[in-house]
Amino acid sequence: MSLKKKLGLGAASAALGLALIGGGTYAYFNDTAQTTSKFANGTLDLNAAPTTIIDVKNLKPGDWMNRTFTLSNDGTLDISKVLLTTNYTVSNKTGAPANTDDLGKHIRVNFLFNEDKAVLGPWSPDTVVYSTTLADLKAMTPDAVANKVFVPYLEERGGLKAKTSDKLYVQYEFVDNGLDQNQFQGDSLELTWTFDGKQTAGESR
Repeated sequence: MSLKKKLGLGAASAALGLALIGGGTYAYFNDTAQTTSKFANGTLDLNAAPTTIIDVKNLKPGDWMNRTFTLSNDGTLDISKVLLTTNYTVSNKTGAPANTDDLGKHIRVNFLFNEDKAVLGPWSPDTVVYSTTLADLKAMTPDAVANKVFVPYLEERGGLKAKTSDKLYVQYEFVDNGLDQNQFQGDSLELTWTFDGKQTAGESR
């Protein structure tokens, strides 16, 4: 057989092999299935009403003020706890020398029982569960909606479920310490409370 015929036969064989290989890539059964998934996140929507808890003038040592406010969770997820952060600024009366003491040390906050977390017993919304000054409260981040607030021996019932609210009672007191408090005459204190709602722990869904 001539070299030309041999080369032609080899090329034909190679072409046939490639054709068989190419054709083989489609020579199987197959089927497909498809799924779709959606992930919709929930929301935390913490609100306080009223936004101004207290606005009072002409205070003097010994005065006290009872106030109520409501924290509501208008979101779709439960809140495990609501941490309270305290900040305030003190303004001296015009023309007066700077104070040598912090007015926040003389304003006491009496945390009253959380009515919506009340348990059976002698408690009422007028029961003071913890007292501290604004100055000391700045160093704390208590759970504002826990029924025990700061008292460890009370049964804990904290959190704020979705679409629920808690009515809270608080008392502010300008403490009369029996000493000279004249440096605070004409002063003012602006208090900011920030409530930080935290989600509950993750779970199998």
